[in-house]
Amino acid sequence: MSIEPTLNVETLGLRFRNPLILAAGILGLTAPILKRVIESGAGGVVTKSIGLKPRKGHPNPTIVDLDFGLLNSMGLPNPGLEEFMKELETLRGLEAPIILSIYAFSEDELVEIGRIVSDFDVVSAVELNVSCPHVDGISEIAKNPVLVESYVRALKRHLDKPVIVKLSPNVSDIVRIAEAAVDGGADALTAINTVRAMSIDIEVGRPVLAGIFGGLSGPAIRPIAVRCVYEITESLNVPVFGCGGIETAHDVIEFLMAGATAVQLGSVIARGGLRVFKRILKGLKDFLERRGYSSIDEVRGLAHRR
Repeated sequence: MSIEPTLNVETLGLRFRNPLILAAGILGLTAPILKRVIESGAGGVVTKSIGLKPRKGHPNPTIVDLDFGLLNSMGLPNPGLEEFMKELETLRGLEAPIILSIYAFSEDELVEIGRIVSDFDVVSAVELNVSCPHVDGISEIAKNPVLVESYVRALKRHLDKPVIVKLSPNVSDIVRIAEAAVDGGADALTAINTVRAMSIDIEVGRPVLAGIFGGLSGPAIRPIAVRCVYEITESLNVPVFGCGGIETAHDVIEFLMAGATAVQLGSVIARGGLRVFKRILKGLKDFLERRGYSSIDEVRGLAHRR
């Protein structure tokens, strides 16, 4: 009689019942939605990126489906930290880690955010977004290792929770940026954020998005994300959350073998709804059973073997 493989992930002092985590951005702005994501099978959730102050975001159109991926230029709309914390307060007791995605336009804002969030025990960890490709003042941070290290250090100094830094693929050397984040005190990394891109409506001769440039997500960027996870985990001993175009159990296994500790799902939910969690989890168990693995720990990092 075969034993069902275990899918739980222990990292950052947290326990995820499986390696599938909601990525920042697609959902994650209201408590009922976050609760539904967990009930649908997710092992954890990352909220939408929240800033210190409310932000309107970019005008429409803000998103376009390109068949091979989604191109968005939302502009980080959010109600601001204090208002969002009231929303999260209603999730107290949720049996899954809640990771708060944050951004800041200055180190002073980060310090203030860190102080406010430190005493908020509903949040298990923070994911620092330094790489939104369609908001000036944020996208530039992830390209500069000095800024990345300084931002992370400022946050860590005032936040008593694990800090995950979400990295941009829009750089020449992502390992150098990852090293800077770790030097600043990052406890983990997320690779990758969306790829800066654009689309043009040829009938009117204008960019499709009001923000002109956007971030490309979905299956088109998956090989880039796998490469980034592999490069980072080849050089650094730090937990990495893989993110970028994951749609199937095969994709999850690919990221795990590249070295990812767990993965984050985004665009696939926009296309397939919340049922994707159970579909992928079934595929994961089927793969592990078929290959004789007792847990995902036995799969992680296999592609690094020489």
